[in-house]
Formats: sequence, structure tokens, C-alpha cells
Amino acid sequence: MDEARAREVLAAAGVLPGPASQARLLALGENAVFAAGDLAVKVGRDAELLERARRELAVALWLEEAGVPAVRAAEPTALSVDGHPVTVWRRLPEPVRPTEPRDVAVLLRLVHALPLPSSFELPPRELLGGVERWLRLAGDVIDPADAAYLRERRDGFASAAAALTPHLTPGPIHGDALPRNVHVGPDGPVLIDLETFSADLREHDLVVMALSRDRYGLPAEAHDAFTAAYGWDVREWEGCAVLRGARETASCAWVAQHAPSNPKALAEFERRVASLRDGDPEVRWYPF
Repeated sequence: MDEARAREVLAAAGVLPGPASQARLLALGENAVFAAGDLAVKVGRDAELLERARRELAVALWLEEAGVPAVRAAEPTALSVDGHPVTVWRRLPEPVRPTEPRDVAVLLRLVHALPLPSSFELPPRELLGGVERWLRLAGDVIDPADAAYLRERRDGFASAAAALTPHLTPGPIHGDALPRNVHVGPDGPVLIDLETFSADLREHDLVVMALSRDRYGLPAEAHDAFTAAYGWDVREWEGCAVLRGARETASCAWVAQHAPSNPKALAEFERRVASLRDGDPEVRWYPF
């Protein structure tokens, strides 16, 4: 799904007060996110994401009732438009500053203190569940040997992760706890992109920042501020390497889905695969 296709779906949904052509594109990944007036609209890449979109709306209501700062839904149901899920949200005010890792930690402490919701079920964190779909979307643009290698890694890390003994009590997690998924507005940090909320090892949320330190150039002092705000460093846990390896595998496959339409995505995918094959844990990866 490119921007043009996403705008076609947005127009067909009829959820904006003005023309879809005038909506501002905020992001284009698994979802295209558009802003217009006081609304933000997410258009999912394909029909497989509809159930996840419905759960995201349930999560938003649950967090609102629990008093956790998070994005709020403007419409309670997800639409299915031409094979794409569409959800409508209250637009957040402009950020007052960039998000820092410590902002993420403060919100994670709130989420990790919550009991499981009673009105709906959170699934396990299927960190590796999207690998097959992302590789399929990449098609023959990527080397079949690379795809086979990632499938083998996926299977190995899935088995290893299932056998882990957690340090923290399992429960609700965000599932993709990156600074880009926290928005700092006039009232402070709020969680956004709630579709990966799960019930699983809390360590999943903490490995994200450890990997950012090693792969994406996050300064050591920023990671230290994150661990200080949360109160624990996941790198002290013996299972950290397993969850890190699983996330690296998923992150590599995620980039692959963009390769057919973006040469830069293909180059980044190949960089990531090569570093995994070489067993080099510190080759720089670049956000995509």
C-alpha cells in the first residue's frame, strides 16, 4: 500500500469532514496515518490487520478507564473499507519537545502495574508472528536465501523464547515501546500506536531500548536514563539475548515488506541480514 492507495481508502471511508486529498500524511508503515482538523485516521495495509485494529480500540478505552495517558479513539468501531481496516482517533496537539527514552519508561511503569483487562482478552506478544507476512509482501525482490535464513531464525528464537523464565511478573505490555510510540504534548507523555498491546513477558518492552542502544545509535546515557526511570536494566537478565535475537529477526523482516517499492528499504534489509549472518551485534541499523 502506497500513499495514493491509502488516500483512495481514506476517501472511500468518508470519515473526514473535508476531502481526503487535503489530509496530511503523518506516517506510512503497516498503517498510513493521516491528520485533518481534530482527527487522525489510520488506514491498515491489508485485511489481516482488521482484528488487530478492533483490539487497539478496546485497548484505548481500557487505558482511558485506567487513567493511563494514551491516544483516545474518536469512533468506537473499526471500519473495513475496500479490504483495509480504518480507525478514527482524536488528534493529539503538536509535541512540545522530542520524546526521550525516560518518557517511555515512565509510561511503561504505569502499564506494567495494570492487571489484565476483564472486558476483552490480550493475546500473547506475537513478536515473530508477522515475519511470514512481511516476507511474503517482499516477494521475489529479496534473495530467497535471506528469506529462508530469517524463517530459520524465527523458528529457533520462537522455541527459545517459549522456554524463558521471566524476572518480572508477566502481564500487559505495550509490545513496541519505542520513543516514536510516545508523544509529548502540553500535558506530558502519552502512548500512541496501541495495536501491539499484549499479555506477555514485561521484558519484551525493555529489550526494545537495549537493542536501540546497540543497533540504532541510542546514546548510552539515554539508555541509562531509561533504566533509572523504570528501575531495572533488562540486560541483567539471562533471557535478554533471546528476546533481543527475536526482535532483531522481526525488525529485519519488517523492513522487507517495503523493499518492492523502496530501494532504500531493500538496502537496509540487506544490511540487517548481513549483520545477522556475520553474528555482529553492533553493526549500525537505521530506522525505517
